Amino acid sequence: MADLNIVVAGASGRMGRTLIREIAQGSGITLCGALEMEGHPNLGMDSGTLAGMQPNGMKLTADPLPLVANAQAIVDFTKPLVSVMLAELAAQARIVHVIGTTGFNEKQEQRIAAAARHAVIVKSGNMSMGVNLLAALVERAARSLPDYDVEVLEMHHRNKVDAPSGTALLLGEAAAKGRAVALSKKAVKARDGHTGVRPEGAIGFATLRGGTVVGEHSVIFAGTGERITLSHTAEDRSIFAHGALAAAKWGHGKKPGLYAMSDVLGLNG
Repeated sequence: MADLNIVVAGASGRMGRTLIREIAQGSGITLCGALEMEGHPNLGMDSGTLAGMQPNGMKLTADPLPLVANAQAIVDFTKPLVSVMLAELAAQARIVHVIGTTGFNEKQEQRIAAAARHAVIVKSGNMSMGVNLLAALVERAARSLPDYDVEVLEMHHRNKVDAPSGTALLLGEAAAKGRAVALSKKAVKARDGHTGVRPEGAIGFATLRGGTVVGEHSVIFAGTGERITLSHTAEDRSIFAHGALAAAKWGHGKKPGLYAMSDVLGLNG
């Protein structure tokens, strides 16, 4: 069987460089394009060199069209506007689009869902297999402990721009699903001043930023006289690359649709 041709979007970023290294070391996958945004200072540079390897002959370009034409999958950790554009290109080309980008607004989510009518889109707030298993455990705990207060605590590096993190929201959605409620109606994302008592059934979020933390997430179930904490610590970005590349392989040949990492891991059935 031929290798799966993969385009890496945001190829000179931290995740992009990690993906390029992982593709080079993996089996059944080949890098067929390295994409960056227009005007980026690294355009034209060799993506292998940027990733700390030997040159691979794949130079960074801002033109996605020739890359998509030769690809079976795009793996994308970029920005919401870029991810939406790539989703629509993936729909035109009928290829897999793996989205690890976070921070989408409602309209952007709708455009991605529309693109998924023609493309296999695997989208998750976190591509780590461990985090997605954690989400399944959070959902079960929330269902089993209906009277316990739920708080989601997360910490990331100082340069992360969205809060709460996509992973924190993923875990909050899991808790809400376990309680059969809408997270939008139960989420408390900020507390300041005289807040009054904790709302019944609230799902709280606390956000920390600093240093070079890759990602730490805890979901606390606080009951009367006891607490249960489910947590995950990311120590290396390669875990996100492993999950994203596994999603690209899984999605190849699937019917068009909007999927999650829980589908890739078989946690939904």
